[in-house]
Amino acid sequence: MSPPIERLYDLSDLSAGGAEIVVEANPDQRTKLAAWLEVESVEKFRSVVTLSKLAMNRYRYDAELKCDLTQSSVVTLKPLRKHIEERFSREIHVAHRARHAPPPDKELTLSAADDDAPEEIESPRYDLAGPLLEELSLALDPYPRAPDEHFSLPEPSDAKPESPFAVLKRLKGEG
Repeated sequence: MSPPIERLYDLSDLSAGGAEIVVEANPDQRTKLAAWLEVESVEKFRSVVTLSKLAMNRYRYDAELKCDLTQSSVVTLKPLRKHIEERFSREIHVAHRARHAPPPDKELTLSAADDDAPEEIESPRYDLAGPLLEELSLALDPYPRAPDEHFSLPEPSDAKPESPFAVLKRLKGEG
């Protein structure tokens, strides 16, 4: 499924002073975003992305995301309104694949410390909405419910279920 929102920006056009870009979803994009997130509706999706140039091919991406949406309770299926606010940062590195590609006979291995490594991209054209969508999907409660809602298991029955062989015997008229 294609992303519901895209906002391409050419990082090679970024000046030394940086840039501040507002990414806001229109009604059609909010409808697509709700389907993509599998929620009832998205009432607001707005973010301010601040880009800074760190070096010739390194950039800093800082974002403040605000989203209002409606999810269904997993207990009662009633609509629940949620307000999500997230702040996050990423470092982006524009790499040329020809220089940085591992030799074909050597296997690439990653270490646990690579989580903080910059995000490597091949082209300076970068979708500013991609990280916003990723962080929003991670911020969603997978099992939403109201604070006063509690799920309780049905009471166990003391009666033992009838054996399937006893049912067959009764159907044959033997019992």
